[in-house]
Amino acid sequence: MDGLTLRPVVVGNPPRGGWWLLLALVALLSLLPSLRLLLSALFDWHQGGDGSLWRVLSSGATWRALYHSLYTSALGTLLSLLLGSLFACALALTDIRAKALWVYLFMLPMMIPPQVTALSWLQLFGSNSILLTTLGVAPTFGSPNPLYSAEGIALLLGIQHAPLVFLTLRTQLLCLPKEQIEAARLHGAPLWRVLYDIVLPLCRTALWAGGAIAFVSALGNFGIPAMLGIPVSYFVLPTRIYQLMSGYGPAMLNQVAALSVVMGALAVGIVALQSRWQRRHALPLIGMAGRALAFRLGVWRLPVELLLATVLFLILVAPLLALIVTSLVPTLGVPLNTATLTFAAYHTLLQPHSATWRALTNSVLLSSFAALTLTALSLPLAYLLVRFPSRLLRWLHQAIDIPYTLPGVVLAIAFILLFARPLPLLDISLQGTLAIIFLAYLARFLTVSLKPVHSGMLQLDPALEEAASLAGADSTQRLRHIVLPLLAPAAFAGALLVFLTAVHELTVSALLWSAGSETLGVVIFNLDESGNKVLAAAISVMVVALVALTMLLLNGLGRSLPKGVIPWRN
Repeated sequence: MDGLTLRPVVVGNPPRGGWWLLLALVALLSLLPSLRLLLSALFDWHQGGDGSLWRVLSSGATWRALYHSLYTSALGTLLSLLLGSLFACALALTDIRAKALWVYLFMLPMMIPPQVTALSWLQLFGSNSILLTTLGVAPTFGSPNPLYSAEGIALLLGIQHAPLVFLTLRTQLLCLPKEQIEAARLHGAPLWRVLYDIVLPLCRTALWAGGAIAFVSALGNFGIPAMLGIPVSYFVLPTRIYQLMSGYGPAMLNQVAALSVVMGALAVGIVALQSRWQRRHALPLIGMAGRALAFRLGVWRLPVELLLATVLFLILVAPLLALIVTSLVPTLGVPLNTATLTFAAYHTLLQPHSATWRALTNSVLLSSFAALTLTALSLPLAYLLVRFPSRLLRWLHQAIDIPYTLPGVVLAIAFILLFARPLPLLDISLQGTLAIIFLAYLARFLTVSLKPVHSGMLQLDPALEEAASLAGADSTQRLRHIVLPLLAPAAFAGALLVFLTAVHELTVSALLWSAGSETLGVVIFNLDESGNKVLAAAISVMVVALVALTMLLLNGLGRSLPKGVIPWRN
């Protein structure tokens, strides 16, 4: 049996030269910002009680923001678990119709920018709601908007991150051992008993993993707490960091770095705890991935479909409808009718020299160049990780996840510290330029680009490369003529995922932008803060349309891609 032991395939000798330059660049993008942040946080630790880290930890505002973060994130996670489990069980275990459409619609809230989600819900409720005013059911003028509260923040966090629970749980449900469940049904066990006694125990690790991911994502979310919490002085850790940055200075920057380290350590610690618990309590399943159980609901199928449709209408359609209605009136407080209908906001948006047009151009250019650059990095990097495995490369692979695991504001602070001074030799400052945002995007979204390519690379048979190696082809030639053409679909999907994530990004760019380098997320946030909600709604509608079209394009590519490349497909 020893001769049948499977080992990693290594074709030829490990590459050298330019390949090591690639690895060094990836290591710098992944590790240097975090190390710079840690250095600034501990810079004055020897001063004891006067050190930045101690001042942050002894501040009541820090602990208050931490409590607010934990409260809203925990409450939002509970809602995410409820919604995600409902849709995962319905779509993976029953025979409801049009499953692909349900999945697409349920995934949209996660892909819509958080600030757009917050703005759409704000336009749905309150005395200023154009939709409610048009329907004649708006609250009296001056009535408080219930979303400006901790519970309002938690509600939107739960909706925003419910698809994360859905994806994690659905994957586990598709691998359930079908024979055991069918045996229980043949012995007369009702559906609720099967779910409670068999499905739930087998899926507890997936529920824990999905809940942990949703919690960490909620913890680092900036757009929703900023738009719902700042107006009522309810600060969580990301908005507390944003608030501290208003007192910009050398001493204050060290305190911001210290608070960012605390927040980053919390997020990384939760992810590490989740990974360890999942490894320890994982249950290997013997089902076939993608083979749905499809319990027959009979007369209950239509009520279940109506329930899912009602939930989607409440969490997706109604807020987007309120956003569209708001974008079509001249100002707030005016009902939408044939006399008030106007496209002035969209006309302003498309003016070539406006700030909104500049933000659109900046976002498209940044996300496009980031997608192309990361694709160029991911292809050879995935080749190295799969064909030349080593302990050093495994460590590097894990390090790539760090900038994505860290909350966006923490990564932004790290880049501010890293480029606080002009570049050596060149004497060029990157502060407030598109270049620093671009570099931050490269660090944050490298893992998004790499995962589809790495997944595709794992499925490539090395026989063609071995034959080319025997014919004298070196690693670069094999990569260019054999690997790259075969990985092109996965690489294109990874590039689209990066574009989809980066084009509406706010959390990182909120602290890195300056006049002339605005992005779409920043402009929406600033317009809402300044009271120009009609134009903010018009930009948000355009962003939602862009996200929806990109997701449709990815869905169209799904059949030609390896499983797991597109997160919401089987």
